[in-house]
Amino acid sequence: MSEALIKYKDVEINQQELCVLKDVNLKLHKGEFVYLVGKVGSGKTSLLKTFYGELDIAAGEAEVLGYDMLHVKRKHIPQLRRKLGIIFQDFQLLTDRTIYDNLDFVLRATGWKNRGEIKDRIEEVLTLVGMSNKGYKLPNELSGGEQQRIVIARAVLNSPDIILADEPTGNLDVETGRAITGLLHDISEAGALVVMTTHNLQLLREFPGKVYRCTDHLMMDATAEYAMPASIEE
Repeated sequence: MSEALIKYKDVEINQQELCVLKDVNLKLHKGEFVYLVGKVGSGKTSLLKTFYGELDIAAGEAEVLGYDMLHVKRKHIPQLRRKLGIIFQDFQLLTDRTIYDNLDFVLRATGWKNRGEIKDRIEEVLTLVGMSNKGYKLPNELSGGEQQRIVIARAVLNSPDIILADEPTGNLDVETGRAITGLLHDISEAGALVVMTTHNLQLLREFPGKVYRCTDHLMMDATAEYAMPASIEE
């Protein structure tokens, strides 16, 4: 198996001095599709935040893309985040500029300079998410599902090894949520590690992956619960 991109050993995560999760042991690899499930407040989002250095780790050993997350310096966090694609439920698109300019802004901020290469890359990611003719629109001219596709396009601009998606289908109708999850699944099959928090347990059966459940301050592997019995498959 390929090298683990995220390695957590006996990790403890606190929020305001209170333990949210403890004894977290994880090894996540390239090309895996991973779900984090559990009730609100069970620690799913807190765990995601430790992956990109938004929340400190209280104890244990933690490595993300070779960065030691227990001792990483603040000044190195932006370098780490450039190698991650982060998808938020509330989109966080710049509302005063077009979709094309939103994506252009990210590429320039991460060191792209060649106008032609920027244009090609933006067209590439918009095509990937099925939005190739929407670059000229403003975010508020798009539906929620379309905005979420743009957020995914933004997340994959720099071909990150890891995509983190926090409830990416939370504000979407069932059909759109399914399409968005399918898109993320395709991205994992192309080689990225995708970690997604969700409350929609139906998706786990339609788009199989590893499943970890956060409950009672612990995280356990619940993959077997969502695996389809062979007899049901066609």
